[in-house]
Amino acid sequence: MAKRQFVKKICLLGDGEVGKTSLIRRYVLDIFDDQYIQTFGAKVSKKVLDLEDVNLTLMIWDVLGQKTQKALHTTYYAGANGAFLVCDMTRPETLERLHHWAEDLREVAGDIPIIVIGNKCDLEMKIDPLDLQHFATEIRTPMLLTSALTGEGVEEAFQALGQKAMGG
Repeated sequence: MAKRQFVKKICLLGDGEVGKTSLIRRYVLDIFDDQYIQTFGAKVSKKVLDLEDVNLTLMIWDVLGQKTQKALHTTYYAGANGAFLVCDMTRPETLERLHHWAEDLREVAGDIPIIVIGNKCDLEMKIDPLDLQHFATEIRTPMLLTSALTGEGVEEAFQALGQKAMGG
């Protein structure tokens, strides 16, 4: 029996340099590159997951981190089935601004599944993971720590959001 096919749009949101592009590269290509490349607009990557009874294609949207581009962001959020809100665990201001990203996203996409990501957990963290957990609880989402450098938590995060986007 042929597997059912699903395509889900996933967005990664957060300030510039929090590691959104690196997370996607780690997940899709299993590589890490510490050269910072600013994303202009949105870059879309694709990853196909072979799950038990379905093939799930994730269309992963890497949304630029400049908050001045709100009008552009809203077009990227349209039709999203899930999102990561990403902060850099070495830069507390990136956590402080996540609620703006969450509000803007929900304004356009509604109450879609979201996972809060604390990236760069392999470095000396300046954000207490409990503060990140508090924020995630406040907006009723799970929270995970990741490292695009080591790969810690990356596969699990995308798998979890893929399942949630499918209603699981």
